[in-house]
Amino acid sequence: MAIRFGTSGWRAVIADEFTFAGVRLVTQAICEHLRSSGANEHSRIIVGYDTRFLGEKFAAECVKEIAIQGFRAYLCDHPTPTPTISHAIRSNKAIGGINFTASHNPPEYNGIKFSTADGAPALPEITKQVEQLIISIQAQGESKSTSEPHADIESYDPRPAYLADLSSKIRFDLIARAGGRYAYDPLWGTGRGYLDKALQMHDVEVETIHDWRDVMFGGRSPEPESSHLDELRDVMAKNKCALGMATDGDGDRFGVLDSDGTFITPNQLIALLFDYLAESREWTGGVARSVATSHLVDRVAEHRGLPMYETPVGFKFIGELINEDKIILGGEESAGMSIKGHYPEKDGILACLLAAEAVAARGASLGQQLDDVYKRVGRLESGRLGVRLTPEIAASLPEKLKQDPTEIGGRPIKLTNRMDGVKFIFEDGSWLLLRPSGTEPLVRVYAETESNKDLEVLLEQGRKYLLD
Repeated sequence: MAIRFGTSGWRAVIADEFTFAGVRLVTQAICEHLRSSGANEHSRIIVGYDTRFLGEKFAAECVKEIAIQGFRAYLCDHPTPTPTISHAIRSNKAIGGINFTASHNPPEYNGIKFSTADGAPALPEITKQVEQLIISIQAQGESKSTSEPHADIESYDPRPAYLADLSSKIRFDLIARAGGRYAYDPLWGTGRGYLDKALQMHDVEVETIHDWRDVMFGGRSPEPESSHLDELRDVMAKNKCALGMATDGDGDRFGVLDSDGTFITPNQLIALLFDYLAESREWTGGVARSVATSHLVDRVAEHRGLPMYETPVGFKFIGELINEDKIILGGEESAGMSIKGHYPEKDGILACLLAAEAVAARGASLGQQLDDVYKRVGRLESGRLGVRLTPEIAASLPEKLKQDPTEIGGRPIKLTNRMDGVKFIFEDGSWLLLRPSGTEPLVRVYAETESNKDLEVLLEQGRKYLLD
């Protein structure tokens, strides 16, 4: 079995490739990597899991293997959001963390995300080392998994410290003073008892739906996209809420509905919150976005005279800029975001609460705030579609991504960017990105232009270019 780490770790279908034997193998390889990096028997590893089928069983097998390998394991005592685990790694001075999650992937998947001592997702050079160690262990046929544990395993509740940390970063006083009602949908994931609890602790009224564990996530992917939030819209309309908030299976992605039920896209919210933080906090720094994320943030940065950093897809790259204290905010169009002074990991709970703060502080809906941004910097429309990676497309894709066309669909190309996939930037400022997904068997086609009508045309031109 070949185990490969993608954009956000190793993910596979439960009982097909994702098995207890695979968990032991990956855990042993991670421990060997940490040992070679200077870890010792006093070193701690945080282990968590989301609400997926067998998550707690996989985590228990993992901590047993960690103890066999001679390290101390802190096992979270309930399904825990990814950003909370990131905080736990840092606050407990752990050497890393292993999180059992497949994030927003369909219910039949599970996964392992490995984070380093700074709480950030492991960079590619580290996951490649882990992959090589897995191959080496398989080749040698050696494993200590039949041994008895000879290190401590401790049960650990990371929630109080994480919620206290959030209280130092969100202006809950402003949210409470505004007096609005809020609705929250954790999509049966790990955000329940976190985002809603954070608001309730500060006397803010919030109604939570899907507040129980369902390993099937209602029969769909636990992704906070617009089409999955109709029940949240109903609750908002019933209670006349100022905002509707949602998080994905492991709480690192966000979805936000404005007071009228309009879905605010991640691209829009990232630009809006960057604008809000630049205005409301006395912080220095710029903004970071992935190559697939809207250039609306570029325009806001230029308007405010602040730098913009472009990164490959994968929040670990933005996390490096947070660690270096270069940015006020970093975000990805896939609904990942973090801010200055927070963790180098995306945090959907934080993003939703910042949206609530912006509404309360500015006394304006998100739609009204976006209109103000558009008046200052101009409007952009962005979107994406997925093309299933068939054997034929997979065979032709490497050559296709190497090509250097001068135009696509009659649009002259001004610049070609191969930071991650291939991104064609056209003379009118619109752009098109073709990039294989790091988590699913898809090729993503991203596009941005100044009108919804032209966006549909550009996305279709990208799809045709990929398939021709």
